[in-house]
Order: sequence, then C-alpha cells, then structure tokens
Amino acid sequence: MNILSMGIISGVFILSGGFAVKQVKPWPVPDKAAKTANPVKPSSESVNAGKSLWIQHCVSCHGKKGLGDGTKAAQLKTQPQDLSTATAQSQSDGSLFYKIAEGREDMPSFKKKIPDAEDIWNVVNYMRTLKK
Repeated sequence: MNILSMGIISGVFILSGGFAVKQVKPWPVPDKAAKTANPVKPSSESVNAGKSLWIQHCVSCHGKKGLGDGTKAAQLKTQPQDLSTATAQSQSDGSLFYKIAEGREDMPSFKKKIPDAEDIWNVVNYMRTLKK
C-alpha cells in the first residue's frame, strides 16, 4: 500500500473516532403495504395514544423527538433513523406501519408488543408530529 493510501485510511479512521460509522440501509416495503391507507384519523386522541406508545416502546432507540438519539442507540449495530427528516416524513403511512409491525435487524417487530393495529396507526399519527 502506498503512503498516500495509508494517509487517507488513517485520516478517515481518526475523523470517525476510530469506530465504524453506522449507516442507514435502504428498507424496501412491499407495494401493497406501502399503499395501505391509514384508517385512523390523526385526531388529538390518536396522537396522544401514539405518543404514550412511543414513550413506552420507541424512545429508548429513536429518542424523545425521533432524532435516532435514544439511550440505546449507541449500542445498536445500525443507526436508528432520524424520523424528523423530510426523507423519513415522506414515507407513506402504510410504509411506517409495516416497518413498526415487521421490524428488521435492530428494529424489533412490534406486532406482538402492540397487537392492536389501531394502536400502531396511532404511533404513525404521532410520528407525523416529529417533523423538523
């Protein structure tokens, strides 16, 4: 390896704090799930119910404001998505529901922990309040 390559690798290592940088992987959602409409209107009751479930199940990884900075986030292999970004908010309600219900890797499936579909839709409605 030449000196220039070694210098670049060393610089990247130093700038990253010597740790592997966590990346958010694409998360494809089946078309049928992505196109599923939210049957629960985003009323104050729904948003408040979703917030309660968020505090109980989601804050530890995604943080209070959905920034991906919860107390457990640093322990995960993948960085929790910042749900306040335009990219995250541009996902369909059906996509968010699917991801909550099904999970993947560090993101657990919540279909057993939150078995009532209406409650998951409430979480989706709360997530819409996390915009920047």
